[in-house]
Amino acid sequence: MHAETLEPHGPKPKRHFSRTNIMLYGTLLLISIYYLMPLWVMVMTSLKGMPEVRLGHIFAPPIEVTFEPWVKAWSQACTGINCDGLSRGFWNSVQILIPSAVLSIMVASVNGYALANWKFKGSEVFFTILMLGAFIPYQIMIYPIVILLRELGLYGGLSGLVLVHTIFGMPILTLLFRNYFAGIPEELFKAARVDGAGFWRIYFRVLLPMSLPIFVVAIILQTTGIWNDFLFGVIYTKPDLYPMTVQLNNIVNSVQGVKEYNVNMAATLLTGAVPLLIYLVSGKLFVRGIAAGAVKG
Repeated sequence: MHAETLEPHGPKPKRHFSRTNIMLYGTLLLISIYYLMPLWVMVMTSLKGMPEVRLGHIFAPPIEVTFEPWVKAWSQACTGINCDGLSRGFWNSVQILIPSAVLSIMVASVNGYALANWKFKGSEVFFTILMLGAFIPYQIMIYPIVILLRELGLYGGLSGLVLVHTIFGMPILTLLFRNYFAGIPEELFKAARVDGAGFWRIYFRVLLPMSLPIFVVAIILQTTGIWNDFLFGVIYTKPDLYPMTVQLNNIVNSVQGVKEYNVNMAATLLTGAVPLLIYLVSGKLFVRGIAAGAVKG
């Protein structure tokens, strides 16, 4: 009796160490090192005392770890006439960020919903004008905004800065929401209309539960833009109300006393921690939402 010849079935197994994989992962590794190296230097320097920093071994881990630079950056570093560290600027930034992000995202989501599903006379013209606003350089609008805020009695306070961030965030967010809502099957919208649902009921009951990814995108974009803003913060507020980025600039560019690089690095990491943390927590939803909101519609 002759043994039957068994033929292999299924797809051909891929080699884990093929030339393509080696090139791909090697390239990704080099890019990762390139982008992570500055962060490594910042973290290592922030954990060293000044005597060790002066040795010049910026890539080496600390011989003796100390968190004193972080404590000083948060509560003791001089940011101008005040020497209470970044703590004051942190709470100022929080008071600016939360209302600015909430207002701009909610208004932009309603704008995008209306432009995608409720066409009205002049809607395309309105959308075109709104998009033009997204591409006007901020710098040429600084002085007119100063005059406007002065006339409204909001110049120099946090309320004026909240208004500025809210308005400047709406054009691009409206575009993202409009494209995202346009990609939702139209049958859902029509079925809700047949059932007697109106403008707000469809928005809250149908679209909002399906829109978590694009809201995460909006939150990350607004948080990053508002939290990292320096220009508006230094122009439209006064020293006691400066956001964290302005105080960071005052710490790093101080010309008085010894240059404490470990404190500067700790202050920089503290300033960038909030948007970085938000992105790390919601990174997958950000990728899904940015793809849907950018290419659909």
